[in-house]
Amino acid sequence: MKAFAVRKYGEPVVQIQAPEPAVGAGDVLVEMVAAGVNQTDERLRSGGFKQILPFDLPLILGSDIAGRVVAVGEKVSGFTAGDEVFAFPGMDRVGTFADRVAVNADSVARMPTSLSFAEAASLPVVALTAWQILAERGRIGPGHTVLIHGGAGGVGSIAIQVAKHLGATVATTASASSADFVRELGADIVIDYRDQDFEQLLGDVDLVLDNQGGQTLMKSLRVLRRGGKVFGIADPPDPAFADRIGANPVVALTIRAMSSKVRRQARRQGVSYEFYFVHPDGGQLRQIGELIDDGALRPIVDRVLPFDQTPHALQALTAGGVHGKIVVSRQ
Repeated sequence: MKAFAVRKYGEPVVQIQAPEPAVGAGDVLVEMVAAGVNQTDERLRSGGFKQILPFDLPLILGSDIAGRVVAVGEKVSGFTAGDEVFAFPGMDRVGTFADRVAVNADSVARMPTSLSFAEAASLPVVALTAWQILAERGRIGPGHTVLIHGGAGGVGSIAIQVAKHLGATVATTASASSADFVRELGADIVIDYRDQDFEQLLGDVDLVLDNQGGQTLMKSLRVLRRGGKVFGIADPPDPAFADRIGANPVVALTIRAMSSKVRRQARRQGVSYEFYFVHPDGGQLRQIGELIDDGALRPIVDRVLPFDQTPHALQALTAGGVHGKIVVSRQ
């Protein structure tokens, strides 16, 4: 079957002929119709995770999928051939830039009835990330103030909507050209990251969703109220993440060192930092799908490119200026 993979870290993504996926007893075999493109794919391609997440090469990329069920494992109930579904298979099962993908049934949900395949494929990673940070971990609700960096991007554009749905006041950073766009999504406070300093404009924030790392992350610690929390999805990983992935002692020590500066700064200020890595959850996807069908959330698709142009789609993502998600499609 056709797939797009990286043969060596740092090299361009190329088309390969891959073996058909093995379908386990608890798996659903999905024929891919559309797949979302994420920053995670670029991090994997460039080798940004090689110190903490070992993969065999060549590695088929892709973490979002929407498509049709073609077969189910012997222990699977609730799905049958022909069902239209969407999923995030999990970081241990990346590989949705392929004709067919085997996904654990617990990670799969039926597509929202109001969406196209491309729209559904844009959602799993970013919507689960936003939901898990804001609703599950952060327990955001009315009276809370949330700062979401990069509000026009893939995670940011859905996180703004989730935070507003939960009742929070939402601040976001974006370019001046994206200001109206993020306001339409629900942002109450829009800060031009090129000309304005969010640290000078904000304070007593309850939660920050940071997808930048570096100095943006360090400044984010300083706008929190005491007891507030930054969830980082870019860098650096922390010891709790090392525990979750079962890192060996050498990798765990490396991860601890990578986040030592930010954790020390957080302790000094009476706040906390957590590196967050999204996990698959079909139940949460069903809940998100219901919110979409009810009109509470909507997917943001910047463009849809043919599956054959997957390498170009990754290049377009890294070039920036993308509102929401880029999707590749076999239709």
